[in-house]
Amino acid sequence: MNNPRVSIVSLGCSRNDVDSEELAGRLSADGWSLVETGEASDVVLINTCGFIEQAKKDSIDTILEASDAMAGKGKVVAVGCLAQRYGKELAAELPEADAILSFDDYSNIGSTLRRVMAGEEIQAHTPGDRRNLLSITPVERPAQRDEVAVPGMGPHIYRTRLENTPWAPLKIASGCDRRCTFCAIPAFRGSFVSRDPEEVAAEAMWLGQNGVRELLLVSENSTSYGKDLGDLRMLEKLLPLLTQAEGIDWVRVSYLQPAEMRPDLIQVIANTPGVVPYFDLSFQHASNSVLRRMKRFGGTNEFLDLLGAIRVHNPLAGARTNVIVGFPGETEDDINELAAFIEAAQLDSVGVFAYSDEEGTAAVDLDGHLPDHEVTARFDMISKLAARISDNTAASRIGQEVTVLIEAEDNVGRSEHQGPEVDGITTVFANSELPIGTFVKAIVTDTDGVDLVAEVPE
Repeated sequence: MNNPRVSIVSLGCSRNDVDSEELAGRLSADGWSLVETGEASDVVLINTCGFIEQAKKDSIDTILEASDAMAGKGKVVAVGCLAQRYGKELAAELPEADAILSFDDYSNIGSTLRRVMAGEEIQAHTPGDRRNLLSITPVERPAQRDEVAVPGMGPHIYRTRLENTPWAPLKIASGCDRRCTFCAIPAFRGSFVSRDPEEVAAEAMWLGQNGVRELLLVSENSTSYGKDLGDLRMLEKLLPLLTQAEGIDWVRVSYLQPAEMRPDLIQVIANTPGVVPYFDLSFQHASNSVLRRMKRFGGTNEFLDLLGAIRVHNPLAGARTNVIVGFPGETEDDINELAAFIEAAQLDSVGVFAYSDEEGTAAVDLDGHLPDHEVTARFDMISKLAARISDNTAASRIGQEVTVLIEAEDNVGRSEHQGPEVDGITTVFANSELPIGTFVKAIVTDTDGVDLVAEVPE
C-alpha cells in the first residue's frame, strides 16, 4: 500500500503532545496519510502515558477500546511512556496491542509500522534505566546525543501539528537528573538533555508561521535548561529571543523547579514584554521533613519568600503548583503545615495528587506508609482548601484589566495567568464574536470558580 492511513491518539502531558506531532511529521514525510481519530485507518498509534496509576489505566483502556473498534480491520500500536516503561511485560499482558514500541523505534516509525501492517511480529524491548545511556556529567552529553533516541527533540521539520489551537507546546529539553523518591520519569525518559537554542528558535519561527500565537515551553525541568550546554543562564537568554519570532505574542514557561529559581530568571519571566508573567512552580509539599523524604529542597518559608520576590517584580503574576498528600511519613503536623502554606501562598491554581506507590521508585521502600482511607481523607481536605483559595484568588482579580487570547468559540479564551488546559478560562463579553487566535483587553467583572468573566470596555 503506497499511502497507508494512520490515526494518532496522544495521551498525557504536553511533552507527549510534542512527541506525537514529531511522530506525525515523520510518518507524513514517509508517505503515510494522517486521519482523524475514529476515521478508517490502517494503524491506530497510541502515545501512552505512564506517569501515575490513573494515567496507566487510561492508556490501557484506550488501547482496549481501539482494539475493539478496529476489530481486525487494522492494527493497534502503543508507543510513549507506558510502552517504554514496561516493554515486554506490557506486550505479554496486553495482546490486544499488535506492537509495543520504544523510543528507539521513533526514528524509523514509518517502516516499523509497515512491518506491523504486514503481519510481522515486532519483539518488544526489555526496559532499562535510560539514565545509563548518557554520561553522568551533563556537559559531555551533547556529543552523545546523536547516539541516544530522545523523543520530541528532532528538528522542527519533522513535526506536524495535530491540533488547530492558537497555542502549541515547544519542547526545550527532555529527561531529568533529579532523584525525587516518588517519581519514575527519569528512569524511562533518561538524563537531562537540552535542545540547541538555535533549533528551539527555528521551531518557534515555524510554529509562528503556522498560526500559533502562544508558545508553551515544556520539559521535565525547565530551570535546568542549558546546564549540559555549558550555560546555566541559558533560559534567561532564550526567552527574549523567542518573543521575536514572527506571529508569536506570548511565550509561557512550565515546569519550574523552586530550588533552581534565580533572581535574573524571575526578572525575565516577570517583566519581559512577550514573556507571560506566569510561574509554574513544582513545590510538591511545604513541610521541610516531607520534602527531605522526597529528596527535594525548600519548605514553607523558602517558598513564601520566592512568591514574595516574584510579586515584588509583578504583583499580578500568575502562580500555580502541584502538591502530593499522604506521602510516607507525612504527619498531621505536616499536612497542617501544607494547608497553612496554601492559605498563605494565594496561588491561582493548585493541582492536588494523592500519593500512591510507583514501582521502581525509592518511596516504595520508605517507612510510614499511610492507610488508603487516611490518604483519601487528606486528599479531600487539601483539595477543598486549594479550590477555595484558588477561587478567592480569582475573585481578587475582579476589576483588573486582563489580556485574553481567544482560543474557542463564544469568545472563550485565557488570561495571562491561566496556562493551557490546567488553570481555567476567561469568557469575554464583547459586541461581536472574536476570531480565534486574537488578543483582546477586557475588564474582569465576575468569576465562576477559577474561571473569569470579562467585558470589553465600550
